[in-house]
Amino acid sequence: MATLYYEKDADPGLIGTRTVAVIGYGSQGHAHALNLSESGVDVRVGLREGSSSRAKAEEAGLRVLTVAEASAEADVIMILLPDTEQAAVYRSEIAPHLKAGDVLLFAHGFNIRFDLIDPPDDVDVAMVAPKGPGHLVRRTYTEGGGVPSLVAVAADPSGTAHALALSYAHAIGATRAGVLDTTFAEETETDLFGEQVVLCGGLTALVQAGYETLVGAGYQPESAYFECLHELKLIVDLMYEQGISGMRFSISDTAEYGDLTRGPRVINQAVREEMGRILGEIQDGTFAAEWVEENAKGRPRYKALRQAGLDHPIEAVGAELRAMMPFVTAGKQKIQDISGG
Repeated sequence: MATLYYEKDADPGLIGTRTVAVIGYGSQGHAHALNLSESGVDVRVGLREGSSSRAKAEEAGLRVLTVAEASAEADVIMILLPDTEQAAVYRSEIAPHLKAGDVLLFAHGFNIRFDLIDPPDDVDVAMVAPKGPGHLVRRTYTEGGGVPSLVAVAADPSGTAHALALSYAHAIGATRAGVLDTTFAEETETDLFGEQVVLCGGLTALVQAGYETLVGAGYQPESAYFECLHELKLIVDLMYEQGISGMRFSISDTAEYGDLTRGPRVINQAVREEMGRILGEIQDGTFAAEWVEENAKGRPRYKALRQAGLDHPIEAVGAELRAMMPFVTAGKQKIQDISGG
């Protein structure tokens, strides 16, 4: 069984005696920095010169420095930049300021798992990874709750890396909900697999293919949109709240019978074998190398595929229908305001 930690298992005094730099002020960065500050932690935000986030962080009452300045001041450095930017910023702005006994923290294991960042041997390396977007990490904290998180340790020369990670998790509210032990490899590989096969890649491909099948058979695009995309939220919410069996209990018997008998025909053995190949590409570093190379080339394939997605007919139909349903997007601006963009 997995080990779970709660507030009683964390020592808030550990992070309370350290100086913390949060590098980046995006979705996760703003939440970590504000939650830490309100938990009484000595925190500063490290941003690159000219960052558009500087004004937002300062308006929130946070002390803002350059990445290099923040790294030099702090003895705990949480790197919350995009995966593909972390290694370059680490080498030029963070590594020169690391001292024995410092702690490097991450919220995703990508750069450590695939050896893009190689910390010195006298620095602790750990992870605190909330399992939710930054606006939720922030909102639940202000409401007295928290978002479940993962913790992992990649290097522990001090012997206190795990306890420090738990203390940090406590300060951002995670121990209110529960913190799960993992490893950098497990978090990275399962996260990438989930994104590619289910949550993003598999889901969007399934929605688009279903839409194309119905429209290709002569049905109205609007009807296809409602059936293959709009109603998806209802099903996901039921699974989120009650699990798969709870969702099946809530839908009609006709829908459940179709689920049980036709679902395995869609996700058949060939699809499962392809899932295995995708997992293999994650585990052996093929995907990471491909993504790093794609960025080095200026992201030509990424940009082309993104544009193709924007140009898909389901987007135009969906935009028209959502304009008729303002309640669907009512919370979008609120989330943007909370997360600082």
